[in-house]
Amino acid sequence: MGECEVVLGIDACPGGWVAVELRDGLFAGASIATGLRSLLRGPATGPGGVVAVDMPLGLLDTGWRRLSRQSWGLAAKLREANDCLADTGGERLFEVHPEVSFWALNDRTPLPHRKKSWSGQMTRRSLLAAAGIVLPDDLGEAGRAQPDDVLDAAAAAWSAHRIAQGRAGCLPDPPQCDERGRPIAIWY
Repeated sequence: MGECEVVLGIDACPGGWVAVELRDGLFAGASIATGLRSLLRGPATGPGGVVAVDMPLGLLDTGWRRLSRQSWGLAAKLREANDCLADTGGERLFEVHPEVSFWALNDRTPLPHRKKSWSGQMTRRSLLAAAGIVLPDDLGEAGRAQPDDVLDAAAAAWSAHRIAQGRAGCLPDPPQCDERGRPIAIWY
């Protein structure tokens, strides 16, 4: 039997970060932490591991990267995530946007309901379950996170799984590159 593929999807949440771990594409656990680096110490940061983070990664030295005002509201977490790119294993970090992942999960069709609404959350949970990612009702400590943040972390994990298997798409395609040649894109 071959090695187990371990990936991690991470979303910023009030007070820190929430993560969903997949093993061979299936839910394997959830965790919550105040600092991103503490979540990056698990198996997903080992050889072959992929970590997908819902945060703009890779800043350009010159010119503009297409960033929203919402991104500037997350400036401290944006800096924290980008600082992790320089760490050992930083090449395993990929930027995702959960709504793009859910769009892809939904046959490239936008979802009709907001992610904070009951219908929106149930639709997202159903899409994840159909992809094999069944979130349990009890997430332990990670259950302190807002439901939409957990769903976003799970969608990020779905994208991480696709990245690990070489099946992910990206926006823009082809991606922009930073000064080191690292692709700057949203992966799904």
